[in-house]
Amino acid sequence: MDKRQLIEELKRNPKNVRFRKLCTIAEAFDFRFRGGKGSHRIYVREGIEEMLNFQNVGGKAKTYQVKQLIKIIEKYNLVEEGK
Repeated sequence: MDKRQLIEELKRNPKNVRFRKLCTIAEAFDFRFRGGKGSHRIYVREGIEEMLNFQNVGGKAKTYQVKQLIKIIEKYNLVEEGK
């Protein structure tokens, strides 16, 4: 899947995203795992001041965290980057 397809998939159903898939998508957009405790995982990316903090709740990601990733990807136009 290309980056555009990944983001469209998140937009279609932000309430039902597997935690591991959200982490994989963040990494596809060059966010790197910085650490975390317990069920939390922190992702950062050079040039972007916002941090992403994802929480694993029964294997699913929280909806607001999915929307946060979408918003940051759109704000910084990361889908078009590298084309």
